[in-house]
Amino acid sequence: MTTPRTSTTSLASTSETRPGTDETRPGTSQSRPVDPGPSAAAGGELPADTVDVAVLGGGAAGLSGALMLARSRRSVVVIDSGTPRNAPAEGIHGLLGNEGTAPADYLERGRAEVRQYGGVVLAGEVAAARAADPAADGDLRFTVDLVDGRRLTARRLLLATGIRDELPEIPGLAAHWGRSVVHCPYCHGWEVRDQPIGIIATRPASLHQALMFRQLSDDITVFAAGLEIDEATRERFVARGIRLIEDPIEEIVDGPDGALAGVRLVGGEVVARTALAVATSLSPRMEGLEELGLRLEEAGGGIGQKIAAGFAGVSEVPGVWIAGNAADPSAQVGPSAAGGALAGGHINGMLVMADADAAVAAQKQGAVV
Repeated sequence: MTTPRTSTTSLASTSETRPGTDETRPGTSQSRPVDPGPSAAAGGELPADTVDVAVLGGGAAGLSGALMLARSRRSVVVIDSGTPRNAPAEGIHGLLGNEGTAPADYLERGRAEVRQYGGVVLAGEVAAARAADPAADGDLRFTVDLVDGRRLTARRLLLATGIRDELPEIPGLAAHWGRSVVHCPYCHGWEVRDQPIGIIATRPASLHQALMFRQLSDDITVFAAGLEIDEATRERFVARGIRLIEDPIEEIVDGPDGALAGVRLVGGEVVARTALAVATSLSPRMEGLEELGLRLEEAGGGIGQKIAAGFAGVSEVPGVWIAGNAADPSAQVGPSAAGGALAGGHINGMLVMADADAAVAAQKQGAVV
């Protein structure tokens, strides 16, 4: 399964589909799906036998985890819904060696790398993932049911399902998400540099966001209706030449060509802008994962929620790991990939111990017999 969509960093987005990708598109936007590859075009057959690891999410985190596992000779299956969060973005930014790479090309290479080591990447959407009865030796088991009726059984799960971006309910805003409506100065700031940029302030952190974008343009307007603004912030805005508007927004205005043209206030005034930045509210994609019993917690800074997880993505549910934006909503593509790799290595290490203990038990049983 795989922030505005992006770049490598945070517009990897959110989607309204069930788990199956790592970073996705905003729930309110119209992202184009990403084809998981020729062998997955028709869904593909799931292995009949129990696999070592099922990875739910085919974005940077999921594929990196799968790569580590496949290179450790683990049987691994990635279920990819083909709706990465950064699908609307033209290119990844801030990821060394991949600057400007189209998200679809980046994921296509990743899928090929997983497959070259025997990993399986299949298109599909998860209907339900749940713990199953353990094996005879006590080893954990999970079942993953897909919406098309296919079923997979795995010893461990790596969830890289991504997050959903919730935009303010302002008419016309979602239509530009991931292009002229962005959220991250590092992911998209260069692309909107020197333009008249508007900051739609949704929470106190938006005021700092305005100062960040001021580094990129000298024409910044902050729309902060209903937000309390302290005197120190007002002084900073004046000193940096940032215009502050505290009237409510009525809608986003498009130009004749359909491009973003400005912000219409409730009083009728239109403030010309060609780019807008907005801090979205984030929530992990949990469709189909309810039966696992995962706990959600606040991500901090008022940005939303994440799935509770510790070192290497270990969740509170035995046998389940979390990687990517579901565990760290602020992670860009690079950190998401690194988190997936760490989780994949940790899962393999735990399976190594489980296999060794099973071998010891079998040896002792044979000696007794």
